[in-house]
Amino acid sequence: METLPMDGVVVADFSRVLAGPYATMLLADLGATVIKVERPGTGDDTRTWGPPWTEHSSSYFESVNRGKRSIALDLGDPQDRAAAHDLVRRADVLVENFRPGSLARHGLDHAAARELNPRLIYTSISGFGSDGGAELPGYDFVVQALGGLMSITGEADGPPMKAGVALVDVLTGKDAALGIMAALRHRELTGEGQHVEVNLLSSLLASLVNQMSGLLTTGTAPRRMGNRHPSIAPYETLRCEDAFLAVAVGNDGQFRKLCGALGLLGLPDDERFATNAQRVAHRDELVRQLENVLGARTAADWQERLQGLGIACGQVNDLAQAVHYAESLGLRPLVDPGDGATTQVRMPIDFSAHGSAEVTPPPLLGEHGKEVLAWLEDPEQPLSPIASRRNQQ
Repeated sequence: METLPMDGVVVADFSRVLAGPYATMLLADLGATVIKVERPGTGDDTRTWGPPWTEHSSSYFESVNRGKRSIALDLGDPQDRAAAHDLVRRADVLVENFRPGSLARHGLDHAAARELNPRLIYTSISGFGSDGGAELPGYDFVVQALGGLMSITGEADGPPMKAGVALVDVLTGKDAALGIMAALRHRELTGEGQHVEVNLLSSLLASLVNQMSGLLTTGTAPRRMGNRHPSIAPYETLRCEDAFLAVAVGNDGQFRKLCGALGLLGLPDDERFATNAQRVAHRDELVRQLENVLGARTAADWQERLQGLGIACGQVNDLAQAVHYAESLGLRPLVDPGDGATTQVRMPIDFSAHGSAEVTPPPLLGEHGKEVLAWLEDPEQPLSPIASRRNQQ
C-alpha cells in the first residue's frame, strides 16, 4: 500500500465555513485522517449555502470537505463533550475557528487541550488575530475591504471591487496547512506540541507582495488599475476582434518579438516605447497602437499565433473554458469522488515518490459518528479507510 506524507496524522477538525475546512481538506488530500466535528442537526454553516445544490448538500460545502469523516457532537452535552475530549487526546492536530474564548467553556481552548494532549498541534484561525481584533467577526469579504485588496482591484475610474472568489479564506487555509506541517516537523524533532495561529488579515497583507512593497518603498498607496500591471507594459488585457487577450511582456526582447508578430516593426525603436519604463509612461498610446492591429483577428487566433512565438498570452476564459484548457495541456484538473458527489478540483501538487490520498466524497452530517465513537473507546483500534456509501447500501 502506498505511503502518503500525512499517513498516521489524525486531525480533529472543529472548523467551519472555508479557511479551516480548506486547510484540513489539503491535509486529507495528503493522507491525514480528518474527523470533522459538526453541530447536530445543522452541521457546518456551508451545508445550507446554496444554490447550487448537489444530491447530498450544497456545492459550496462539497468544495472543501472531501476525504473527511463527520461526527455530530453537541459540546453542551456532557457525553458528547467527553467524546470531543477523547478525540483531542487521540489527535495530532486540532483546527478551530471559533471566536476567542468560545471553546473555553467546553474545555477545548488551547490551554485545556494542551493538558489533555501536550503533543497536540492546536491551530486557531481567526479574522483579525487574538489581540485587539479578537471580537471582530472575520468574513473574507470584509477582510478584502479592510485589508486593502479592494483598493487595488477594479477599474481606475470605477468603485473598489472584491476578488471573484473568497481568496483571503483560501490563502489563509494554505497558511494554516503550512503552519501545521511545520509544527509537526518541530514536534518530530523536539517532541513538543504548540499553538499555531493564523488570521485572515495577516494572510492577506502577506500576500500583497509587490503592491505592499511599493507602498513601503514610496510611501504612496497603490491604486486600482484594472487589469494593468503597475510596473510593466504591456501587461494587461487587450481588445481583439471578439474578446480580450491577456498579454504579458516582461522585457524589451519580448516586446520586440510581439511587435514583429503584429507588424509594428518601428515600435521598439520609438523612444516612447524603447524601454519598459517608457512603455509604462506612455501606456495609453501603446495600447491604442496594439489594439488597432489586434482588433483584426479573434483572441483565439492571436493566442495560437503569439504562443507559437513564445509570447505569454491567453484569451480571457470562463471557468468551463479554463477547465477545458487545463485538460488540453494534460494537467488533469478534476477528480471524481464517486458516490454521486460533485466532481472536484484535484489537489494541485504532484509528487514523484507517491500520489495523493484516494479521493472520497464529502461526508453526510454525522455519517461516521458510530465508527469514530467506537474508535475512541478502543485505543488499539485503527480507523479503517473511509467506506464507500455504495458499499454500505
